[in-house]
Amino acid sequence: MLPVITISRQFGSGGHEVGEKLARQLDVPFYDKALIAMAAKQSGLSEEVFANADEKATSSLLYSMVMGSYSFGARVPGINEMPINDKLFIIQSDIIKKAAADGPCVIIGRCADYILREHENCLNVFVHASKEERVRRSIAKKDCEERKASDFVTKKDKQRANYYNFYSNKRWDDLQNYDITIDTSRFTVDEAVDILMDAAKRLDR
Repeated sequence: MLPVITISRQFGSGGHEVGEKLARQLDVPFYDKALIAMAAKQSGLSEEVFANADEKATSSLLYSMVMGSYSFGARVPGINEMPINDKLFIIQSDIIKKAAADGPCVIIGRCADYILREHENCLNVFVHASKEERVRRSIAKKDCEERKASDFVTKKDKQRANYYNFYSNKRWDDLQNYDITIDTSRFTVDEAVDILMDAAKRLDR
């Protein structure tokens, strides 16, 4: 069986595009910010509120509560009083585990590699690129003003690192967390997809 593929990515590296194309080529489900909509629907809270909290950490929830065996709204005491960031993490964790249990898929970000650390068949990927390339891509996509692009990219990376480091109690940039890292300033998005397809199919065999 094909593996569940998790993709962590530096901002502006094209990791989202890599994941989207990879899922399409492998004909498996793709999970990204759609998790927010699913989480919002499940919780009954505003999708806009959750979008503002997405991949942002708080310091209020114990790791054992987050990563233990739980069912949202049941065995975790006081969950309704938790900050929205923590609620979102718990609900998305549940969705990620259920998605992986259903079969092969591609999941972008959201500590998926750590959440699925006990899953039998995962391929954990980190997509990165040079700062110059990521700034260029961010400007081209109009993610920010050109004069602010370098600081914007740095800020986004720090945000993702803080989120991962907090909720996983590991380091986002620790290469031991990943099976494969790909530099998209050396390889095109399509080449990166080809490399990951080959890796996934080798695991399938």
